[in-house]
Amino acid sequence: MADEHIQDGDDGGGDGIRTFPFPIGLSVLGVGMQVGPMGTGRTWHADAPLHRVHRIDFHVVMLFTGGPVRHMIDFAEYEATAGDLLWIRPGQVHRFSPTSEYRGTVLTMQPGFLPRATVEATGLYRYDLPPLLRPDEAQLAGLTAALEQLRREYEDATTLPLSLHTAVLRHSLSAFLLRLAHLAASSAEAARRTDVQGDTTFTLFRDAVERGFATNHSVSAYADALGYSRRTLVRAVRAATGETPKAFIDKRVVLEAKRLLAHTDMPIGRVGAAVGFPDAANFSKFFHQHTDRTPAAFRVELR
Repeated sequence: MADEHIQDGDDGGGDGIRTFPFPIGLSVLGVGMQVGPMGTGRTWHADAPLHRVHRIDFHVVMLFTGGPVRHMIDFAEYEATAGDLLWIRPGQVHRFSPTSEYRGTVLTMQPGFLPRATVEATGLYRYDLPPLLRPDEAQLAGLTAALEQLRREYEDATTLPLSLHTAVLRHSLSAFLLRLAHLAASSAEAARRTDVQGDTTFTLFRDAVERGFATNHSVSAYADALGYSRRTLVRAVRAATGETPKAFIDKRVVLEAKRLLAHTDMPIGRVGAAVGFPDAANFSKFFHQHTDRTPAAFRVELR
């Protein structure tokens, strides 16, 4: 975890949510990753203290040796203890708990540090997978050994030239992430995915929703665009997530609305328009149905 003296980042885009960049200047030899112990008085940025919500534009994996630790990721509270991992992906809103003691090892990695084939194999952008992972004894032993090897390679800045040092780090990081990805997929009840076609269908749907949720809330429209029947789409999404396609779309819309309400000063009507509700009253009704709170009440609670 980077210490507090990091140069200011930009605001991360036009939605007004503050996003903090990967602290490349603090990594050993300026490579696109860091790995080291968690500790008190540390944060991603001087303007993002532990108790404040913010986004980051890089991956974070925390392996805990103590606990319990309560950590908020995308408005859900997760409680981790010794042997658990938290995986936070770029763009996710999160917040440290000022009352929890973070002990263990933290890995951060910059998007683009790994080649595309490794990114695909390790599911780095599988936002449908759970952030909290609880490995069994054998899985934890493998992950711990891989992470320690990665840490030793990271800290060895003198044995190899920079190009070879970076190559070794990429290989060591890939080995750790492949173990982590397997655990994440298992934790997401991947066994419920009954066939390859169903998994492919869901993956295409998930990616289409990520691109279009701000304007398209129609299951039939997604099915038509992807070339599937509505029934096929329902079956694939339910097998992958246990949810209907409509529930999956609505959850993504609600998440983005929460982000905008909590971290921007956009009027509620504009927030609604940004997630596909030109009519403010319809947005308020939708938000209340899914959260039991009005948009205004939710904003007040988070501030």
